[in-house]
Amino acid sequence: MAATRIDCDIHPAVGGTRTTLLPYLSDHWKEQVVSRAIDGLDLNSYPPSMPLSGRADWRPADGRKPGSDLAMVQRGAFDQLGASHAICNVVYGAQAVFDPYMAADFCKAINDWIAAEWLARDTRLRASIVVPIQAPDLAVEEIERRAGDNRFVSVLVPSQGEMLLGRRHYWPIYQAAEKHRLPIAIHAGSAYRGAPSSIGWPSYRYEYYLAEAQAFQAQTLSLIYEGVFGKYPRLTVVLMESGVSWLPAFMWRANKTWRGVRVEVPWVEREPAAIIRDHFRVTMQPFDAPMDATGVADIIDQIGSDKMFLFASDYPHWQFDGDDPVPRYLPDSIVRRMCQDNPLETFPRLKLDS
Repeated sequence: MAATRIDCDIHPAVGGTRTTLLPYLSDHWKEQVVSRAIDGLDLNSYPPSMPLSGRADWRPADGRKPGSDLAMVQRGAFDQLGASHAICNVVYGAQAVFDPYMAADFCKAINDWIAAEWLARDTRLRASIVVPIQAPDLAVEEIERRAGDNRFVSVLVPSQGEMLLGRRHYWPIYQAAEKHRLPIAIHAGSAYRGAPSSIGWPSYRYEYYLAEAQAFQAQTLSLIYEGVFGKYPRLTVVLMESGVSWLPAFMWRANKTWRGVRVEVPWVEREPAAIIRDHFRVTMQPFDAPMDATGVADIIDQIGSDKMFLFASDYPHWQFDGDDPVPRYLPDSIVRRMCQDNPLETFPRLKLDS
């Protein structure tokens, strides 16, 4: 067997609600899907036709969505890009619909589909539990329903939802996640409950894409300052597809501001950067780093932790060209850790021999 190289972020695609999920929905929602012609709940933040959503050589020739064909994903993620194992993160609109009961049934269907038609067919695959984040009580039910299956190794939520994730509204989800040793995987994507930018709607998708880093920064601060890690000290958060190079300046400014106004949050007893190093992890595609060894070394040094980085290809999203998802100029010591040690520490349910 090849060296262990755990890809922490690949994207199986739901071919369509009626063609893919219908067998896994409850009778009520089967009838609703057919009678109301519900289909195509793809998030606007990841429309399948957008080039970023699928590299040309990773798009099925028959016009299906990139990531929808298991055999093609196996060739791409394992044979071409060199992963030994991979975590499936299904980015679909189930977490964006307003009806919480619809969202819950669709999330259940996604989890049952990925278990039956992907995980059961390839023992190298694992998955995140997709939950109806808009209804924390129903999200907890889904975590509990799937927690007995160790092939599910994290809980997936979008980076832009209805409110900041540190709010107590969501704490039951974190309690269940901590109980079952499931990190919270915050993935780029929006439910479009508000403007993607902090001051309004952009004119171009390019602006939205760059503004995603702002969403991750806001969620990170919210989780720290609301006291989530004081309440759930064993909880880990993975920032997926967030980029990496924004972290040094953000960590520095978070520390600086905390020193001046921490009287407002006395329960935050340590510098935010220290909490980030202990509780947050980042996937390494996209890396968004300088294209020189000195610049990359500076970013790694300023982040100040070799445990935060997780290998990821983001297949089939188009984040790099060629066959090597490892960003250029990373030190060998970082590459070794991010491909095996860090994923195994981050996802404690990730047993590679089962």
